[in-house]
Amino acid sequence: MSFFISDALAAAPAAAQPGIEGMLFPLGILVFFYFLFLRPQSKRTKEKKQMIAAMSKGVEVVTSGGILGKVADLDDNFVKIEIADNIFIQVQRQSIESMMPKGTYKAITKKVVKA
Repeated sequence: MSFFISDALAAAPAAAQPGIEGMLFPLGILVFFYFLFLRPQSKRTKEKKQMIAAMSKGVEVVTSGGILGKVADLDDNFVKIEIADNIFIQVQRQSIESMMPKGTYKAITKKVVKA
């Protein structure tokens, strides 16, 4: 009753099991993705945590929404940012994307006032 399976295929010896050679390619791909994606992302996360911990009053920052301002007050969870003369907003510490070089805030506000 060899209607579906031919006699030659049924009688073939079992294929040899792949050894360590069969695992090298998948392991190589995993190592490649680790160095390409996971390691740089964890490095950026660590740098951002250090930046947020080092933030102090008077530092010029940019939020994740693109708002430029000067830190007026700090809390454990929130930051009070001055975005114009006597105009303040509060944002979460995690929404601070980067710290700007000293003088950036003044240079931008002078351009806005002149225009």
